[in-house]
Parts: sequence; C-alpha cells; structure tokens
Amino acid sequence: MARFLTTGIQKVTEQRQVLTGPGGLPVLTYIQGTRDGRPWADLAEAAGPDPVPSILANMSGWAVSGSPELGEQLVQHGAQVLRHAHSMRRDLSTNLPQAEWSTASLPDGLRLTPCNRQAADLLPAWRAAFSPEHPDHCHGSDQHALDTQLIPLLTGEMLGAIMPCSKLVVDEADQVTAGVVVADRSGLPWIATVFRRPDLPYAGLGSVLLRRMMADAASRGLTEIALVVSDANPARHLYEKLGFQHTDTSLTVLIP
Repeated sequence: MARFLTTGIQKVTEQRQVLTGPGGLPVLTYIQGTRDGRPWADLAEAAGPDPVPSILANMSGWAVSGSPELGEQLVQHGAQVLRHAHSMRRDLSTNLPQAEWSTASLPDGLRLTPCNRQAADLLPAWRAAFSPEHPDHCHGSDQHALDTQLIPLLTGEMLGAIMPCSKLVVDEADQVTAGVVVADRSGLPWIATVFRRPDLPYAGLGSVLLRRMMADAASRGLTEIALVVSDANPARHLYEKLGFQHTDTSLTVLIP
C-alpha cells in the first residue's frame, strides 16, 4: 500500500499515527487507511492544542473521521462532509447469539458460501444494494467502485484481513446475491459491509446473513463485533434489533 505520510506526520505504532503541530507537539492521533482512494485519518482524536490548523496545513485531500465537534470545526474552514455515522457494538460472549441463528434458513435456491471470491464477483449485487438514492452509494464508475472500495476491502488494505465468519449468498447460477464482510480491524471484528440485491425475493436476507455470521463468530470464540452505520441508513434499526448498541457518533470530512 502506498504511504501517505506528509510533513508533520510520524508513525507511533503499527496502527496508530500522530499529527504534530508547532514545536513538534502532538495535536491529533488517528488510524491511517484509505477511503474512496484518498488517504484517510480514521478514529481521529485531538491530542493536545487545537488540531485544526495542523490538519489543514498537513492533510490536504485527506478524509478525516472524528467527533462531530472536530468535523464541524473543519467544515467551518472549508471541509466537505462525506459521512455522518454512528458506531455500534454487539457483545457475543455474555449476550450469546440465539441457538437457532446458526441454522436460520435461506430462501429456496440460495446457499451460503465463504467470502473467498474476487471483488468483481461481488460487484453486481453490491452495486445494486447501494443505489444512487442510498446514503452509502459509491459515486463513479463500476471500475472506480472496484478500485477504491471492494478490492481494497477484500485484500485487507482498507481495514484489515477478512475474517472467516464473513459470508456470501449465491443463487442456483452460482452468482453472488448477498454478503456480509467482516474485517479484522486492529483486533476488533468489524462488519465492513452488508449487502443484498434489492429484488423482492431477497427481502430479509440481510437479517438472516447477520444472524448466521454472528452465530459463526461466537462459535469461533469472538467476544464482540462492531460496525459503523450512516445516520440516514434505515439498517440501523435492524442492527439495534439484533442487539447492537450505539457507542459513538462521528463525522467524516474531506480536507480542502
């Protein structure tokens, strides 16, 4: 993966980075990644004096995800809002998935498979799931979506290695119709995407997939799982129904 380090940015640990300000003082810590082909400062937290001037000076063209307060300050200086989202977590140890979740049935003609296919195999169903009206729609061409979203996700470049509890659903023609992709995000199982074709026969398939995935994750000894859902995404209600609890709210902005 290309390194996006610039003046004033240095490595702290394998995952966490620090942005320094005047006098070399730390002003911001974050996890470095990519978002839509851009360098991304995720889980950004102020670490000292006002980080806004240093962010503007050193992170032009970056996506920065942090508290709504930090995002709003950056917006006042010309940053563009990319996503308003909520972090959620689900305990898998003391709040075990229900026993029947491991055998939740799929519609006739569909079967569950591991998430071990090429990004191009997932693309048609994934694109259909996130139409232009959806808050998580990926703008641009199919090739852009592959290059900036699905390929970096499935290769582990975006968030981390794909975990075995990830699942795909295929039809009788062996075409992918739905999926849930879980990444190892610095040791935390993270639901990176849940998608299904919007056609009526597949209604409710996302809920089945999540139940099957969480039952499998718990059987593998995973103790919790997390995700981020866009504020305008109605799937938030499904996550709450399945036991996910809100932990934080973030604003992702594009630095001018």
